[in-house]
Amino acid sequence: MRESTVKILDDKDMEFVETLRSLGVPRNVATLITFLANVDEASSREIEMGSDLRQPEVSIAMRTLRDNNWIEEKEIKREGKGRPMKVYSLKAGIEEVIRHFEEEKLHESAQAMESIQRLKQLIST
Repeated sequence: MRESTVKILDDKDMEFVETLRSLGVPRNVATLITFLANVDEASSREIEMGSDLRQPEVSIAMRTLRDNNWIEEKEIKREGKGRPMKVYSLKAGIEEVIRHFEEEKLHESAQAMESIQRLKQLIST
């Protein structure tokens, strides 16, 4: 039997999660990003235990990270029979992930300012 320790999110990590959430990032995605930023790699089970997410939440969040090309997946063959175990790591640096959200918010802000300017034009004509 393999023995391992699982990283568990601490108070600073939870503050990171909450700050991501304040940017509109879903809880499970914010938690998964934070967890993977703190480990070299982890299996789904380790992610579930360390992040306190349920398996369906991990799967849904993983889809978002996959869509953004932020994770790397590899399969590790288990001893004996059974499917290989998938192990995940954050392919993108956490700085790149933060930059993505920064650019997203800058774009949203620019769009909002354009709308405000248009409203001002409409009332002055």
